[in-house]
Amino acid sequence: MPELHLIRHAQASFGAADYDVLSDLGHEQSFELGKALARQGVSPDALFMGAQRRHRETLEGIIKGMGRDPAEATVLPGLNEFDFSGLLDAHYANKPAPENMHSERKSHFRTLRDTVLAWQRDEIENPPETWAEFSGRVEAARQAIAASGAEKVIAVSSGGAIGQMIAATLNAPSDQQIQLQLQMKNCAVNRFIFTPRNFFLHGFNETPHITADNADPLLTYS
Repeated sequence: MPELHLIRHAQASFGAADYDVLSDLGHEQSFELGKALARQGVSPDALFMGAQRRHRETLEGIIKGMGRDPAEATVLPGLNEFDFSGLLDAHYANKPAPENMHSERKSHFRTLRDTVLAWQRDEIENPPETWAEFSGRVEAARQAIAASGAEKVIAVSSGGAIGQMIAATLNAPSDQQIQLQLQMKNCAVNRFIFTPRNFFLHGFNETPHITADNADPLLTYS
């Protein structure tokens, strides 16, 4: 049965001027994940990724770690993360925003959770995209992967899009998307098996590259 390894990007640059760049640790994470996947015998015949830089850099590191030659990946914008900075700004456009919501991790993720729940209820005016648009494009990406004809797929995405694909696969309420997202580790592998008509979750938030010896510093969440 065809299998999809849907991978969250490696550590990006939280708090920096450009978040969409892997940190030095992020490059190490992606390389180590590639080595771990090779040890598991994962040999993809199709590669997909979102259109963001952190997706491309993560996939490049994975492929390098697997010892494979660089290969072209199909870009699916539906795998992109939602614009969390723009969404936060829209939510607090007409009211005081929590202090340091863009720069301090604890404040950011607590505020993001509440903001996403409001977004799902269509309570935010003029968001960068509506919840329906976001969930629709994630579903379109899932369908494109399932229709690709590939047997072993590696795809790199972001926590929000992955959380939504999992929630939709499980027919879970919308509010479970953000709960899944906030659990997602950097370079975590989420596995699905599928047929033309069915799509099943087969593994969640797996980190085959992390052991007791390297969990510090390789285990990160943002």
